[in-house]
Amino acid sequence: MTATGVRARVRAELTREIAEAARRQLATEGSAALSLRAVARELGMASSAVYRYFPSRDELLTRLVLDAYDALGTAVEQAEAAVPRADLRARFRAACRAVRTWALAHPHEYALVYGSPVPGYTAPQTTIGPASRVGEVLCRILADGLAGDVLEPGGPQRTLEPGIAERMGLPEGATLNTHAIMVWTSLFGLVSFELFGHTRGVVARHEAFFDSAVEQWADLVGVP
Repeated sequence: MTATGVRARVRAELTREIAEAARRQLATEGSAALSLRAVARELGMASSAVYRYFPSRDELLTRLVLDAYDALGTAVEQAEAAVPRADLRARFRAACRAVRTWALAHPHEYALVYGSPVPGYTAPQTTIGPASRVGEVLCRILADGLAGDVLEPGGPQRTLEPGIAERMGLPEGATLNTHAIMVWTSLFGLVSFELFGHTRGVVARHEAFFDSAVEQWADLVGVP
């Protein structure tokens, strides 16, 4: 390996270690208290060294946000891909359940992207693509149902911003799009309520309740 290759490998490894230390700090201190200096102390590095990899707290936060969205997206894509393509209902169930499973396994990373906004931080445009991955999986299931003539688009109803439906493979101005948005927001709303304790003492069996909700969402969008 060339000297350039060695340096790139070392840089990638140190970047990964810094991000992992920052994720541990998320779990103990919360996203608002994330500090490059604290990360440097944990790793036994000078603050100036960490700043060479992440020039600001916001850049480190962006890395954590991208990692979280990509990890969730990968989990959902893999779960949905493991189901036979013709079984739209099973694909829908698998995708929704994968969101809940990942969130419960990674509560602090989930909270970073779906919890309270971090004061003073605005996520850049680069996070939009990774943030869309779960929605794209759900829309792909619906698009496959439309292509196979097993789903109905429904009557005209303007919901999505221009161009979004086409990018997602859905018909412009259809009721199905409204229902898809309702499913997407309900999915993350229910997971968030469970994860952040809002349904504690109210819902007796969270997994069974979630699975029942998934079936009702599938009925809403007409997945057979």
